[in-house]
Amino acid sequence: MLKAYIVDDEPLARDELAHILRRSKKVEIAGEADCMEDALQDIVRLKPEVVFLDIQLAEDSGLDIARRLLELEHRPEIVFATAYDEYALKAFELNAMDYILKPFDEKRIHQTVEKLLRIQQNREGAPSLSFDKPAPKERTDKLAVMVEDRIMLVQVGKIIYISSMEGKTVIATDDRKYTLNETLVTIEQKLQNTPIVRVHRAFLVNLDAIVEIEPWFHSTCNLVMKDGSKVPVSRTYLKELKQQIGF
Repeated sequence: MLKAYIVDDEPLARDELAHILRRSKKVEIAGEADCMEDALQDIVRLKPEVVFLDIQLAEDSGLDIARRLLELEHRPEIVFATAYDEYALKAFELNAMDYILKPFDEKRIHQTVEKLLRIQQNREGAPSLSFDKPAPKERTDKLAVMVEDRIMLVQVGKIIYISSMEGKTVIATDDRKYTLNETLVTIEQKLQNTPIVRVHRAFLVNLDAIVEIEPWFHSTCNLVMKDGSKVPVSRTYLKELKQQIGF
C-alpha cells in the first residue's frame, strides 16, 4: 500500500484525485494541503512515499515545493498533477517520477500507481502489487538510449556512473560520455536487475566500478570510481548501499 499526499488549492480536484487513488485499493491518502507551508510540515511528519503536486497554487509554486522536497532526508517520489503541460521539462529536471494532466484520466493515474509500486518493490524487495503484474525482467547487458537522433546501445558493464545535471542526463562509461534527454528515473527503471543503483537524487552508480569509499560530512560519503571520479552518496541511500556492498 502506497502512502500518498496531495497538494492542490482546488478542493474539487483534490477530492477527485483522492477518490481515484482510493479506488485503486493500492493507495492510502495520508493527507492533503492547499499551500506550501502546510504541505511541507505534514510531509516531514507523515513521510508519504509519493506527493501528488499541482504546479500553480493560489500563493505558491508547486515547482518550489518540489525543490524543497528534494532536500528532505526521506524524500518522497513526486508526481505533478496539473492542468498545464508547458512545465513538463522543468518537472523532470526536478526528478519528478511522472506528470499527469487535468482533467484526470483514471486509467492514466492507475499507470502512475503501477510505476510507483514497481519502484517501491525495487527498493524494498516487497512483492509487486501492480494492477497488471509484469513478467520478471531478465538482467540486461545493454542499454538502449537516444543520443540526438540515434539509438545507441551502451554496454551496462562499461557504465561507471549516470548523473542528472541542469536537465540533462549523462552516462559516463569506460571510454566516453553520452548526453541524453531521458530522465534519470527513466534510465533507473530500464536498469533494474543490474549493478546500477541509485546513491543520490542526481546519481546512479555501477557497484562494480567502485574502488574506494571516502567518509564525508553529516554521515554521508563519496564513492571513488575506477576512472577517478567522485560520486556523492546521500543519507537517504547510504543504508541501502551498505547492504548491497556489505560494509
